[in-house]
Amino acid sequence: MPDPSTYRPRTGDIPTSPGVYRFRDEQGRVIYVGKAKNLRSRLTNYFQDLANLHPRTQQMVTTASGVQWTVVNSEIEALTLEFQWIKEFDPRFNVMYKDDKSYPYLSVTMGERFPRVQVTRRARRRGERFFGPYAQVWAIRETIDLLLRVFPVRTCSAGVFQRAGAQGRPCLLGYIDKCSAPCVGRIDEDTHRELAEQLCEFLDGRTGPFIRDLEARMREASAALDFEAAARLRDDLAALRKVLERNTVVLDDGTDADVFALVTDELDAAVHVFHVRGGRVRGTRGWVVDRSDGADEAALMARLLEQVYGDLPPAAAPLRGRPTGRAAPSSVDDVVHTPTQALPREVLVSVQPEDADTLEQWLTTLRGAKVRLHVPARGAKAGLMDLVRKNAVEALTLHRTRRAGDLTQRSRALEELAGALDLPAAPLRIECYDVSHTGGTFQVASMVVFEDGAPKKSAYRTFNVRGEDGSGASDDTAAMREVLLRRFRRLLAEESGVQGEDEEGVAFDSGPVDPATGRARRFSYRPDLVVVDGGPPQVACARAALDEAGVDVPVVGLAKRLEEVWVPGDDFPVVLPRTSAGLYLLQHLRDESHRFAITKHRKRRTKGQTRSVLDAVPGLGPTRQAALLRAFGSVKRLRRATVEDVAGVKGIGPTLAATVLDSLREGTMDDGPTTEER
Repeated sequence: MPDPSTYRPRTGDIPTSPGVYRFRDEQGRVIYVGKAKNLRSRLTNYFQDLANLHPRTQQMVTTASGVQWTVVNSEIEALTLEFQWIKEFDPRFNVMYKDDKSYPYLSVTMGERFPRVQVTRRARRRGERFFGPYAQVWAIRETIDLLLRVFPVRTCSAGVFQRAGAQGRPCLLGYIDKCSAPCVGRIDEDTHRELAEQLCEFLDGRTGPFIRDLEARMREASAALDFEAAARLRDDLAALRKVLERNTVVLDDGTDADVFALVTDELDAAVHVFHVRGGRVRGTRGWVVDRSDGADEAALMARLLEQVYGDLPPAAAPLRGRPTGRAAPSSVDDVVHTPTQALPREVLVSVQPEDADTLEQWLTTLRGAKVRLHVPARGAKAGLMDLVRKNAVEALTLHRTRRAGDLTQRSRALEELAGALDLPAAPLRIECYDVSHTGGTFQVASMVVFEDGAPKKSAYRTFNVRGEDGSGASDDTAAMREVLLRRFRRLLAEESGVQGEDEEGVAFDSGPVDPATGRARRFSYRPDLVVVDGGPPQVACARAALDEAGVDVPVVGLAKRLEEVWVPGDDFPVVLPRTSAGLYLLQHLRDESHRFAITKHRKRRTKGQTRSVLDAVPGLGPTRQAALLRAFGSVKRLRRATVEDVAGVKGIGPTLAATVLDSLREGTMDDGPTTEER
């Protein structure tokens, strides 16, 4: 365990300027990032008597082996750089808010040629507009169903859209007037995009013009005695009003605001937020966090605001600092934001955050206009804050209940495994491996990781099994041997800093920390236990592979038939009780590795089976293939085109056009129907 005094910098060498600092461990991994108005004052606090430090801070400074800092021009720049580094390095000792659930959003894919409305939980992508979050998926589907009467934007997937266009017949929604059917040309591209933009404007809260327009058209139709059209417009108007009624007005002045309420106890903190746009609640969200470093409510609220708004692209000039040592990351990933996620003009908080003035200036910089950060004291905003606080209290109560059960169960499971398998300590990091294939083809293997008895999905990995001749392994045990050798040879190479190869066979020659980012590499953590799916043959193969690699890590196997735990060299299995928490943990590991392997195998099999004759054309990659198919519709039509027609497609020149047509026409008699031609 490093002694903080061994790497403590001289006090006179530490600047008194604002800046950001980072502690690193012996392998060079960044384990903590912080900011300070005065670097000298802040850093000297870490090197006082260990007895005066919080237990988590004690653990951090004794784990670290060095500290670096970067001087910046202002407190706002320090705040921005701190967030960038936390996002980049993912330090283990920084407290991060974790969402208490996965929220669904309503997404409009404005980046597509014909925008699509869909329900999604995935990460935001460029070119998409997101609205929400919503509490339930059914709430989004009901909203979409009502809005499609007035804004009939397509909702089908790309495959359904292309199939309908090829068949010349729309889907059911096109027949019942809930889709404008751009797939069969009922509406052109520009008009359909205008519909999608109008839908986004309505969801943004600009509802008045649409309501007034429908009312005027309904009166005109009625005056012209076109009662059928008037009835349809009346029903459309009722649908829009029903959507609006579900979003109750909470602020009569039409304020745009985000309302954050924080509640804490000795161990945990919970935050709930209402996104209010145009005076109506457009979405809600909650976070929970362990108070493992003893931070007070003001510090917790400041961290929350940094994390919530840190991804927003700044409206001001980029960060400029005077780095010492390796430079910091230059930018934050671009994210497309909607008004529900974008920064409003008011941010209401239940407790004044730490460095409130600096935060307010930072938020103003991000928005490009004044942002007011304050605690509401009376009136409708204070009443709304009470409602948000009640939601936070309920979330904290539920989290405490779940936490107590989860921690107790996971601790008991790890202790049972340590006792049953005669391990020196509870296995805090467990890796499980499984192999998946179809008749020996498209072989893949999975590695899933559990830390402290819970899945760590960011550490999951998959392997394409190559075999000695590149055609795959002869059987499952050979595949398992290859995967374990690759994984643990990579581990040893990273630990020693010598040359090795990654999971895809690509050579590398650095240690456990990526010199470009400072983050730990993929396989730089050694497991306490390796689990394989299978019985004695699989366990013996895994043990032999680890011995060949020179790694001394315990190995066990879980056989499916009787759920027996096999240990290398033992003639009889370890039989855990059916109600054992340890057995349940092993089953969870095995099932998760099987699921992850199957998912990867299906993707690889689908990709391998779905091929086109265009794949054989030299110089024609996926982007140019897509451009050709978009221009001609199918390979059959492309084959009948002229060189001039093909050369007219963006990215295709005369030489490549001639090559494409020659390849297609030479293979006409030899190739069966491709995916595009069927």
